Amino acid sequence: MSVTFEQLQLPAEIIGELRSQMRTEPFPIQAATIPDALAGKDVLGRAPTGSGKTLAFGLPTIARVNKSDPKAPSALILSPTRELAEQIRTELSPLAKSVDRTVAAVYGGTAFGPQVTALNNGVDILVACPGRLQDLVNQGKVTLHQVEIVVIDEADRMADMGFLPAVRRLLDETSADRQMIMFSATLDKAVQVLVDDYLDEPVSYSVGEESPDLTKLVHKFWRVEKNVRIDRAAQVVDENGTTIIFCRTRHGVDRVARQLKARGVKAAWIHGGRTQGQRNSALHTFTGGKAQALVATDVAARGIHVDGVACVLHYDPPADYKDYVHRSGRTARAGGSGVVYSFIGSEQLKESKKLRQKLDIKADVVEPPELPAWVRENAQAWIDSGAASTRQRSPKNKNKNKNRADSTKPSPDGVTSPKPNSTKPSEAKANPQDGKAKPSSKSNPKKAQSKKAQSKKGLKAQSKSKRSGKKRPANPNRKRRARGAPKRS
Repeated sequence: MSVTFEQLQLPAEIIGELRSQMRTEPFPIQAATIPDALAGKDVLGRAPTGSGKTLAFGLPTIARVNKSDPKAPSALILSPTRELAEQIRTELSPLAKSVDRTVAAVYGGTAFGPQVTALNNGVDILVACPGRLQDLVNQGKVTLHQVEIVVIDEADRMADMGFLPAVRRLLDETSADRQMIMFSATLDKAVQVLVDDYLDEPVSYSVGEESPDLTKLVHKFWRVEKNVRIDRAAQVVDENGTTIIFCRTRHGVDRVARQLKARGVKAAWIHGGRTQGQRNSALHTFTGGKAQALVATDVAARGIHVDGVACVLHYDPPADYKDYVHRSGRTARAGGSGVVYSFIGSEQLKESKKLRQKLDIKADVVEPPELPAWVRENAQAWIDSGAASTRQRSPKNKNKNKNRADSTKPSPDGVTSPKPNSTKPSEAKANPQDGKAKPSSKSNPKKAQSKKAQSKKGLKAQSKSKRSGKKRPANPNRKRRARGAPKRS
């Protein structure tokens, strides 16, 4: 017999809001942990990503939290990533509003001003990333002494990203009799130490596997070389629908998103080089159904919790089997199913075989099916338009930049040398007696000087003057040693 939210003894206002969102039955981790969390006990939950952890800790926190004073939140939820923090705030805000409670999020990559204003107005439940929260505490913009409920979400990710020392400092700032709720996909040694130090006789619950169940996924390994990967990516998105595409580098993310758009595929993209506003906009575009694909790096995608992702594409191979599992877990969430594609080049066949053996994946690397006609036509149109080639400088600018590069080419002794043919014929006349070129009266006597005759001090001053763009005035008292004269002792 299934359990309903009404049976969990949640406030009627929260039940009403859940009904308006078409939520009537809790997930297993929610049904297991909410009663003890409502009773004020410390709770330790182990559940994989996508199992409904946000409501498992969010509902009892909203039900129990007291109204707060300005700059002094009553409840604190710590998140490892900006995206996850924003998603928690978005999911909990309407539920908190139903019982006259407020939720705000603070994280890096955005201005301090709006976050400080929200804290000054009073925030009952503060969702925060450790780094930004520590900055606000150090600046005196927020105090944690009145925090009575602390939630740590994805504690294992906190450990992986090196946040545990900051988490400890923040926990030490909170009330001594706080309630602790901690969720983690795995309970490794680092997380267990945190449990031992900060949780008081916690009630433990474990739901599902410690990692995504790869048996629920359809794994496809395609033999695809780099020069045709973008066409195959367009094919994958078209055949499967909502797809998260993983690339290793920021530049790769930018390139793939741009080329997908050129082929008629609506794509959003996120990576660490984009502003938080741009990342939020991209994620909103994808979750709102306005983009078919979300192109992301591994780090940026750690906080992506999106239901209904039909497919994951490993455009670039993962660094190791753990990254493969984490990436693939973006689909088949909450008991669903999904498809995972991997593009394998000739040089990656050996590593791909090791990965499949490590994860016991029964799938071979195969040749992909024929490209759809529309993909071939769009690809050819893109090539014909000239967009596929690397952007070339105009001949005039290209020659100009080439001359500039030649003129600033460093010489072996570190001094910027002029371009080879920069001396005009009229500026040097041949001496028939010794066969050497003599500088004309119009030439700069400093340039005519031998570099070997310049002292180290003179070289430094010359370099400094060139960097500053100012001409170093000549020293009238400086006596120059004649060529061949002995050095002073």
